[in-house]
Amino acid sequence: MNLETFREYCLSKAHVDEALPFDDVTLVFRVNNKMFALLSLREDREKSCNLKCDPERALELRSDFTGITPGYHMSKKHWNTLSFNEDVPDSLIYELIDHSYDLVFKSFSKKIQKELSQ
Repeated sequence: MNLETFREYCLSKAHVDEALPFDDVTLVFRVNNKMFALLSLREDREKSCNLKCDPERALELRSDFTGITPGYHMSKKHWNTLSFNEDVPDSLIYELIDHSYDLVFKSFSKKIQKELSQ
């Protein structure tokens, strides 16, 4: 997966915006101001992203794919780092973006979920 494809897919989700709140090389995607994905724009490192994940599934994915590791600079329990140059297929990256977005969306109150769904 390339960076622009990842970015476009994240931005295609409802009520998502992007920002650079930490530095100029970490693009953050948020739904209703809550992070669900981070994309590394560093030129000197392997292309990667961080995605929120159910803790049990996160452990499963890490054991199945060498390109999925505990979240870099994030809660290791709830976040994974996915390397774009490893054994992680694009189809799985799309699925995990959806999973991350859904986890964050479902964390909002029913009232906010309803407001965002309109």
